[in-house]
Amino acid sequence: MPRTPVRVPDVLAAVDLGSNSFHMVVARYSHGQITIVDRLREMVRLAAGLDAQGRLDKDAVNRAIAALERFGQRLRAMRAESVRVVGTNTLRKARRKAGFLERAREALGHPIEIISGIEEARLIYSGVTHTMPLEAGRRLVVDIGGGSTECTIGEGYEPRVLESLYMGCVGLSLEHFPDGRVSAKRLDRAIVACEVELEPMQTAFRAVGWQQAVGSSGSVRAIFEAIRDMDPAATTITAEALEALRARLIHAGNVRSAGFASVNEERWPVFPGGVAILSAVFAGLGVTEMEIAEGALREGLLYDMVGRYTDEDARDRSVRSMASRFHVDAEQAERVEATTVEFLRQVEDAWSLEEPLAESSLRWAARLHEIGLDISHSSYHKHGAYLLEHADMPGFPREEQRLLACLVGSHRRKVALERAEELPPPWHSRALPLTVLLRLAVVLHRGRSRSPLPSIRLVARARSLEAHFPRGWLKEHPLSVADLAQEVEFLRVAGFRLRVY
Repeated sequence: MPRTPVRVPDVLAAVDLGSNSFHMVVARYSHGQITIVDRLREMVRLAAGLDAQGRLDKDAVNRAIAALERFGQRLRAMRAESVRVVGTNTLRKARRKAGFLERAREALGHPIEIISGIEEARLIYSGVTHTMPLEAGRRLVVDIGGGSTECTIGEGYEPRVLESLYMGCVGLSLEHFPDGRVSAKRLDRAIVACEVELEPMQTAFRAVGWQQAVGSSGSVRAIFEAIRDMDPAATTITAEALEALRARLIHAGNVRSAGFASVNEERWPVFPGGVAILSAVFAGLGVTEMEIAEGALREGLLYDMVGRYTDEDARDRSVRSMASRFHVDAEQAERVEATTVEFLRQVEDAWSLEEPLAESSLRWAARLHEIGLDISHSSYHKHGAYLLEHADMPGFPREEQRLLACLVGSHRRKVALERAEELPPPWHSRALPLTVLLRLAVVLHRGRSRSPLPSIRLVARARSLEAHFPRGWLKEHPLSVADLAQEVEFLRVAGFRLRVY
């Protein structure tokens, strides 16, 4: 999908709604370089407020909204395309979160994307590699968060193997160190629990191998600072230093008494969990030494935003990869894409579809609407929707992936947009008009002819569309008339009125 580079905004902002802390970075972009001009961090411990049923308690929600209101004061004057806000593990797991996300959007003044664990790993790797010197060979990047741990092996700026593990410093600390006490027995049990989580992926990671191991984010940095309290000359985390830190922690019985001056009081409750996770990573993956990165997820978001302006969008690469993997008829996809975009141009003002995501989603859906054919012709639109909702698609937050799945799943036969209700505003209501445009383009290209369509004029109103064809064209194309008549009925059942003239 060709793209024309456009000017990068002078100021960009990225917000990471982590399971332990919320982070915001504001940066200036000038002469191809990103310079951080402001950082804010709030220890929210959102994961601690998630119960067994996946519900966020009121205290956690209130802490989160209060922090976001403070962030919002800095972000409200910024344009939507200059800001990205992402939620990670806790918001991935949380149920009935629509109300919280709406309150959070109001507090920030910007919508929140919930990203998958694999997408989180990709962005973390980007943030690390763009803020460290490039070195020859492969690099292992480990990021211990409040609710999950991401591990990636890559070369240069390209990640090769990505994994997201369901172990984080908040959850592990609550489970094994609920009262803050640390003993050899408790720490060993926590490490074994982490090793069990690591076991399915460690063989593949060891087989790929790496020349440099790097740790990012708060837990790894706090462990490094604690090691420097014991040895001011330390420049990395070594296996021996990590063992000495565990011994000191066990001897003290808790973080408070261990005398780590660099570990602040906010970090104490989750510090033992982070130590257990990193110990398991060292043992399970055979790490002997780990460097500390300055960059992490939020820096990765900044560079990803710049990439969307200046280079190829990661989402475009994912779409192209999916189309190739599932043997999509490229010529047919291009025909449907061109017609769909032409239709959008005619109705975007009437239907409030001016936002860039409207056009991008239609382009992606047109490119991928037939991927389900590679599985089965029967109900192939449903197969395509399932693939798009559940596949790992780098660059896509969950809401965009779900919107794409909704469009593909409803591009033919019954209009099935039940899942669209779970999309954040305003896309929960825009899914239907976008679907109508895609469906109309698909119907008109059903014959797969290379002959161009005639000039078709669309007139859009609320939940209705008029399609005006050149005089005589419909009479000369009876099969298209039959297809359009069927489409009129499908849309009528969905509460939408299509008229053909």
